[in-house]
Amino acid sequence: PRWAISDYAIACLGAVSVTVYPTLIASQIKYILDDSDSIYVITENKEQTDKILSFISESDGLKGIIAMDDQSDTASNILSFSEILENGARYISENEFNLDEAAKSAMPEDLLTLIYTSGTTGNPKGVMLMHKNLVSNMKATSQALEMTESEVLLSFLPLSHVFERMSGHYTGFSKGVTTYYAESIDTVADNMMEVRPTVVIAVPRLYEKIHTKVLDKVSKDPPKKQKIFRWAIGIGKEAAKYLTRGQNPSGLLGIKFKIADKLVFSKLKARVGGRLRCFISGGAPLNAQVGQFFASANIPILEGYGLTETSPVITTNREELYKFGTVGKPIEGIEVKIAEDGEILCRGDNVMKGYYNNPEATNEVLDNDGWFKTGDIGNFDDEDGYLQITDRKKSLLVTSGGKNIAPAPLELSLCLSKYIEQCLVIGDRRNFISALIVPSFEFLNAWAEENNIHHDDRKLLCSDSSVLELFDQEVQNAMELFSGYERVKKFALMESEWTIESGEITPKMSVKRKVVENNYT
Repeated sequence: PRWAISDYAIACLGAVSVTVYPTLIASQIKYILDDSDSIYVITENKEQTDKILSFISESDGLKGIIAMDDQSDTASNILSFSEILENGARYISENEFNLDEAAKSAMPEDLLTLIYTSGTTGNPKGVMLMHKNLVSNMKATSQALEMTESEVLLSFLPLSHVFERMSGHYTGFSKGVTTYYAESIDTVADNMMEVRPTVVIAVPRLYEKIHTKVLDKVSKDPPKKQKIFRWAIGIGKEAAKYLTRGQNPSGLLGIKFKIADKLVFSKLKARVGGRLRCFISGGAPLNAQVGQFFASANIPILEGYGLTETSPVITTNREELYKFGTVGKPIEGIEVKIAEDGEILCRGDNVMKGYYNNPEATNEVLDNDGWFKTGDIGNFDDEDGYLQITDRKKSLLVTSGGKNIAPAPLELSLCLSKYIEQCLVIGDRRNFISALIVPSFEFLNAWAEENNIHHDDRKLLCSDSSVLELFDQEVQNAMELFSGYERVKKFALMESEWTIESGEITPKMSVKRKVVENNYT
């Protein structure tokens, strides 16, 4: 809670906060603190404090450290959180300080926070977000998804990331919502059973994992149970045509759906707490098949779209109409248009002021009329005006044969396999499309055990001929719906997962394409 308290205090004082992921190494943190002209740094624990101590003498602007864990340290430049609270109480009594008056002094155009983007190459850029940027996004998203004091949120995305900070942190707090912090990403399933949330805000990987685990469990059930499950999913898909438009199925379909709900879907709902109103998904594309699966059980996943530079939400699906394969329609007060080359452009009070101390980078993405270039390619569907994202502009692969291929749909399809944890499709200026695949070792090890394949070493496991045959079949199955020139022709299995610590994925779990390509190709 001290992270949240610190953030609100800094905002109310009219000061500027700079958020830093705790997974960053000392040199990366030093760059951000120096570039942002930070004067104090608030640390979670001794591990983080030691990172700052390793370079604090080399940072001219940095005055000291505030330790959240109240660690005892004789260093004169370290203050404990408790000391800050005591000093603050003394200051209030001696100076008649009024927090309400201080908070009112902040103007809409004032800088609220700097959030450094985790770019795939080069140094990160400090996104300057003003009070009006975040407040406009809070108000608009509250109209798109109304939340009341009765809501219960489960939070597990980093608070330093703009998605969780705006939606779960600022917006939830402003509505009097009860927010629980998950212990870790690994405990989310257990925490959902304990907290019984009404809303969960997450990246698609969580929903993919739930989907995979459910299907894996069903595959081990007796044939009769499997048959009932498949029947229920079939009925659910028919019912989803109504459910996704805020309607209930009626007649014979309505009766069948109630039976399917009682036999199958009620158990799935119980696994996510039993009173979930909806999942919210952002930060990366959601596989339409995963969305369809949850919609069949009347568990909506409302996918949205945005960037750090847009505070972040630009578009979102609605409870009364959510469509798989789209990221919804623009929220209140935001204009969106498609440029001639297919790039999505956005304008509104949500758009950042610019990149801190970087006018060149700012001018590359913001024009004189206030239009922000998102770097994403997309289009609007004709039926409802919902936005569809096809890929990142810079991610499009151009094969040596001149074919333009978007890697995201291929990667989404591959990751539906329970045996695939992470993947990256490559093929730019190459003869054909290939993939780097990180196996889900939990499922792969279980499969190997069942098939009498015994390798303690992951390298040996990933090079086993039977394992390669398994993955070859999984890749072929994932590529069935794609054209011949788009399909993955070759793949390589990785021995270890890509991690934030290794610099191969971002804190929101997106693979850093250039970094992984440089490391493994």
